[in-house]
Amino acid sequence: MVEGAAGLRSIPDLLKRNVAEFGGAPAYREKEYGIWQSWTWSETAEEIEALALGLLNLGVNEGDFIAIIGRNRPTLYWSMVAAQMVGAVPVPLYQDAVAEEMEYVLGHCGARFVIAADQEQVDKVIEIQDDLHQFEHMIYVDPRGLRKYDHSALHQFDHVQTQGRAARDEFLPELDRRRTGLGYDDTCVMLYTSGTTGKPKGVVLSNRNIVEAAKSSAEFDHLKRSDEVLAYLPMAWVGDFIFSIGQAYWKGFCVNCPESADTLMTDLREIAPSYYFAPPRIFETQLTQIMIRMEDASPLKQRMFKHFMAHARKVGPRILDGKPVGALDRMKYRLGEFLVYGPLKNAMGFSRVRVGYTAGEAIGPEIFDFYRSLGINLKQLYGQTEASVFITVQPDGEVRSDTVGVPAPGVEIRIGDSGEVYYRSPGTFVEYYKNPESTADTKDPEGWVATGDAGFIEEDSGHLRIIDRAKDVGKMADGALFAPKYVENKLKFYPNILEAVVFGAGRDRCCAFLNIDLSAVGNWAERNNIAYASYQELAQHPQVLETLQAHVEEVNESIAQDEMLSGCQVHRFLVLHKELDADDGELTRTRKVRRKVIGEKFEDLVTALYDGSESVYTETEVTYEDDRKGKIKATLAVRDAKTWPVAQAKVAAE
Repeated sequence: MVEGAAGLRSIPDLLKRNVAEFGGAPAYREKEYGIWQSWTWSETAEEIEALALGLLNLGVNEGDFIAIIGRNRPTLYWSMVAAQMVGAVPVPLYQDAVAEEMEYVLGHCGARFVIAADQEQVDKVIEIQDDLHQFEHMIYVDPRGLRKYDHSALHQFDHVQTQGRAARDEFLPELDRRRTGLGYDDTCVMLYTSGTTGKPKGVVLSNRNIVEAAKSSAEFDHLKRSDEVLAYLPMAWVGDFIFSIGQAYWKGFCVNCPESADTLMTDLREIAPSYYFAPPRIFETQLTQIMIRMEDASPLKQRMFKHFMAHARKVGPRILDGKPVGALDRMKYRLGEFLVYGPLKNAMGFSRVRVGYTAGEAIGPEIFDFYRSLGINLKQLYGQTEASVFITVQPDGEVRSDTVGVPAPGVEIRIGDSGEVYYRSPGTFVEYYKNPESTADTKDPEGWVATGDAGFIEEDSGHLRIIDRAKDVGKMADGALFAPKYVENKLKFYPNILEAVVFGAGRDRCCAFLNIDLSAVGNWAERNNIAYASYQELAQHPQVLETLQAHVEEVNESIAQDEMLSGCQVHRFLVLHKELDADDGELTRTRKVRRKVIGEKFEDLVTALYDGSESVYTETEVTYEDDRKGKIKATLAVRDAKTWPVAQAKVAAE
């Protein structure tokens, strides 16, 4: 049997070590009814063991799959470790997935057991349980609303633990046998991909994958046992698993669970994490809220904000990277810290962030630079579920907005003949469950994994630059490079623009769909006494369209300065009559754009962008929160945007 680092071959092994070395230190906190509750590592181990014994009492076998559904709660994190402890495989699902999506995952993995957070998740499983032939038992955490349900196959979490404690003498020898028998190459977790191009695939990750990735990444960023993290991202996402279980158990830091999505920002400020991770969407949303608040501030505060932020953009990143900055500039930056940057970071909950990461998709350079200018050590990492997250990381002092850094410790990278990025590492996944064809297509016999992304390694720095998804990068009709994500990220820097989808592969020009950010544009409408009855009405308001056109044209001027991508300027655009939605299949559960789906679904709108129409009538089916279907009818304006010759843009920039 291959030993892990220091003989630690699994998450349960790490738990045992943590109890022995610092059992009285906090492991989990959860806010409930406005009060933070805390569990030490010793208390956590006791809770997990009781649940594991209860699972044995229910008949969980080694190799069974246990689905876990709900928001971030200590009980659900304990459930994943308890499943591992009994030799089963935890399969976390997205809590906002509809029943139909859950049916595919539960059926594909053949889950016999489900651990659900509350009545909402229980109802989804009950709706589809007749089609789940291997499903046997469901455990629920929150009993509210479930008292009158049929409990023949439904069990309360606390009761399962109570039964486990009562049967401890009977089942402890078997639990110890399974726990000590866990091998380094046994399955740790199975996570389903977001499925941008088809059905999600079950990514099998071993104990080796998770422990090695957690160990190397924690050492790279000098993580400490005293660090604090806020666990709020979907538990089905590999990022949350690595940060809230892998690294948390390796280093022994505390995982904090917010009370709800509505209290997230308040809870973030109260915890003030020292280690923070968020996808670009979160940082974009926070920046939008800042800009909205500044619009409502007094003229004096607005002038002070603009003045000191201009200085921060000039010297903030240099100070953060330890580069030389003049004494006067440092003094002015310290004054800005007192008047602007400090209060701003405190309001966002970032006052103690020592290491911050963003990943999932590319972040707009302007957004990235904004946070670093405040002195927040925000970095980009490039990763995938199949890599146990880490492919590249950014070393301190080498953080740039236009690259994703250097290979993570233990990772090898090469660029294929087509420009596609390949990697191999100790974190490389075992296989796609029940899908040997896709496994062989993605991972070759030597362990090299095709990322599906196009990029190149800079010769002078060794940093990797990602251009776009390989399947999205193409050529325009004149042979110019087409990289839609590059343009979309620039558009989404503006607080008014929530989402952008750019088309242009094989065509003579680029065109775009835009979504307005309802909170930002709604705030503008309120301040200007503009009444509107719906998202659709506000999105088509003439002044809104004029504002967005100005944003598009500013982006075009910026793009024109890049010789390689200057052909990606947006010639025409329209503002969609609805927000792109995962429930309608337009986004994945991790909020990645399903470009092909959108192009097919709104084919009439794409046609209007290219045939010279000034407006277009459309009808679109939508899914409401209660799963009812309906139709939205709208007439959308199609706008022409000014584009820039490459040479002219360069002269203007100079």
